[in-house]
Amino acid sequence: MMNQQIFVLKFTLKWFLIAVIVGLAIGSASAFFLVSLDWTTHFRENHPWLIWFLPLGGLAVGAIYHYFGQDVAKGNNQLIEEIQYPEKTIPFKMMPLILLTTLLTHLVGGSAGREGTAVQMGGAIVDFFTKPLKFNDLDRKILLMMGISAGFASVFGTPLAGTIFALEVAFIGKVRYEAILPSLFSALFADYTCQKLWHVGHTHYTIPEVPHLAIPAISWAILAGILFGLVGMLFAKSTHFWSNLFKSKITYPPLRPVIGGVLLAILFFAVGTSKYNGLGIPVIVESFSEKLPFYDFLAKIFFTSLTLGSGFKGGEVTPLFYIGATMGNALTNFIPLPIALLAGMGFVGVFAGASNTPIACTLMGIELFGAESAIYLALACVMAYSFSGHSGIYSAQKIGVEKHKIPDEEFL
Repeated sequence: MMNQQIFVLKFTLKWFLIAVIVGLAIGSASAFFLVSLDWTTHFRENHPWLIWFLPLGGLAVGAIYHYFGQDVAKGNNQLIEEIQYPEKTIPFKMMPLILLTTLLTHLVGGSAGREGTAVQMGGAIVDFFTKPLKFNDLDRKILLMMGISAGFASVFGTPLAGTIFALEVAFIGKVRYEAILPSLFSALFADYTCQKLWHVGHTHYTIPEVPHLAIPAISWAILAGILFGLVGMLFAKSTHFWSNLFKSKITYPPLRPVIGGVLLAILFFAVGTSKYNGLGIPVIVESFSEKLPFYDFLAKIFFTSLTLGSGFKGGEVTPLFYIGATMGNALTNFIPLPIALLAGMGFVGVFAGASNTPIACTLMGIELFGAESAIYLALACVMAYSFSGHSGIYSAQKIGVEKHKIPDEEFL
């Protein structure tokens, strides 16, 4: 018994010290990225003519990855594959390439997110330590999950969600608990570094009204969760559709985002609004208190799936927040739940369905909106996960346990 406790103590001290270094490095990288992205967004908003440079920006993004980054082009999927089956160290150049191309995407008005950038920067930073520390495959898996946790936690200000996201994302239906303690440490230190040391904050949301639990309210929440899951699946399939279409029709990779950029520039000009460009955080904030056009979530699905599917870089998560929050806002037309609650449920529910990470998304909702709405958030995330199918935004995910199918041999 004593030997076991000594082993646990050594394990804890080892990963605690590594987490301090990882957290400082990734938290600082996320702070720099968030500040840069904020400046880029404001610059684009003050110069709306930049959308006409979408084709040129697409050419730059496509050329950078074609000529300098083919070995890191898989992005988040590459990190997931290395957690599943460790083979090759993640090249450190993944960090500057994804940082530069994400900022380029946002500068010219592409509809994209930021989590992919933070997660990839985290993975590239931590894997840089694999060889000097002479880690075996198991330790390297833990290190990669720490990098994902730290990147996710620091870019959204959600250390608990960041911890579980890394453990949950590689396999649908399974959680990798061997890294839970190191991932928690790294998520906490990265979030602290970003917010407290560099004073880079995050958007705050509130759900002022939460109805008492009752059968009608729970029933409406279940229905909303099902719809969120179907929309999460729609987003994932739309992104894969555009990606497959561009790859099948355009053989020269740098040309794909050029064509995508031409289409996006024309369509953005046609709709006559910038609300679908970039992250769309102002619209997300509005969705918690003001009635928005019912079609906003469909428009964001279209523009983001086209942006990412044609080859621009960024993340899917913040656009999924936008899609979910505005969809929740639209559901108030027939679901009698408070507007802020439905927006919050959609915020995390659509993401849960598209990413197949219901536990992380539930925790994210609690961290962002408070524990008072926890039951409703959990219903939204679990129902969305259940009804979103096995395809998601991360094509590298493996099915650990099929949804709603219990492998009897694991319970004997």
